Amino acid sequence: MLGKISLGKWGMIVGGTLAIVGFIAYGAGNATLNLAGFFYGIPVFLGGLALKAAELKPTPYTKETSPEVAKLREEKGTPTQHQILRDVTRYRYGEQVHLQESLERLGLSPTDEERPVLSGLREEEIDGAYALILEFESSLIPWERWLEQKDKIERFFGPNISAKLHQPQSDWVEVALVATTE
Repeated sequence: MLGKISLGKWGMIVGGTLAIVGFIAYGAGNATLNLAGFFYGIPVFLGGLALKAAELKPTPYTKETSPEVAKLREEKGTPTQHQILRDVTRYRYGEQVHLQESLERLGLSPTDEERPVLSGLREEEIDGAYALILEFESSLIPWERWLEQKDKIERFFGPNISAKLHQPQSDWVEVALVATTE
């Protein structure tokens, strides 16, 4: 639940409100309210500002998930697929891109500049199985490198998942993590 809310935004709103109340109380001569506004409002506002600066927004869906696919996710989706979906659709703090550590372990992130960026995701049914499709902007990692890592991607994301790679455009790669029953 909290992952769907921008803590930085709310910290700035609450802290800013308390600080403004403190300024108004100062002008009105209310010392107690003035101190509470300053001592709580300004630090909460600055904390919210720091969180906002380190914030990574949730990855957007590029296609709305149909009720049939949502039901398929609940019935046949793997725990790994559920975890990835939870992780990339919530606010994160202190990371540069979603799945940063995973990309590093897969050998698809040699440097920060070359690291692919998860730009979108969608859920589909592929051959009667649930598929979580991750859409990466990957202008500096060649397509051949992705193909070389296909087996490693399948092993990394665990049992009962097969990976299907697709390149819709020259700078884009789609990784479909398809649930299997093997």
